[in-house]
Amino acid sequence: MTEQLAKEWPAPDGVHIDVRGLPPPEPMVAILTLLERPGMKGPLIVHHDREPIFLYPELAERGWQHEIIAGEPGEIRLRIARCR
Repeated sequence: MTEQLAKEWPAPDGVHIDVRGLPPPEPMVAILTLLERPGMKGPLIVHHDREPIFLYPELAERGWQHEIIAGEPGEIRLRIARCR
């Protein structure tokens, strides 16, 4: 069995992570793991194929906020940043 992993890359607007195609709970685990890395200040841009409603309370509990931003058709794209 092949394990599919989230793809990550740096960009001028933040660190991007693509979790499309991953089965639950792998997208949430990948996102939270990245946010917990030492030195991670954000923003984090998440490329997802569905709205991760169960992620939102976890983000708030850890001091992060989110907003849905423009993405490709059929994609949910989130911008996650530290709460001020």
